[in-house]
Amino acid sequence: MNDLSDEEVLVWLVERTYSDDEQNLIILAYATPDGKRYYRKERALTSFTDVRDTTAAVRADPANLGSVDDSSVREQYAAEASRMRESHDPDDLI
Repeated sequence: MNDLSDEEVLVWLVERTYSDDEQNLIILAYATPDGKRYYRKERALTSFTDVRDTTAAVRADPANLGSVDDSSVREQYAAEASRMRESHDPDDLI
């Protein structure tokens, strides 16, 4: 996973939540190590046999990254991204 193209950014898993609006929807938030940008990925779990791997990091197109405006969220994302980066390889299953 380390061979990023010039257009891709490596973002680290910082948050996993379950949607309140829809059942069986998991929301994964990945962020840049500085916590300033994030990538949101939604995953529907249709059954126990439909298990998809979640990795410590993913490659994202910069156009798909949002800005983290709240400074406390930015600090939280930066801390969690750093922790993930220090303890996992990007392809590690989480």
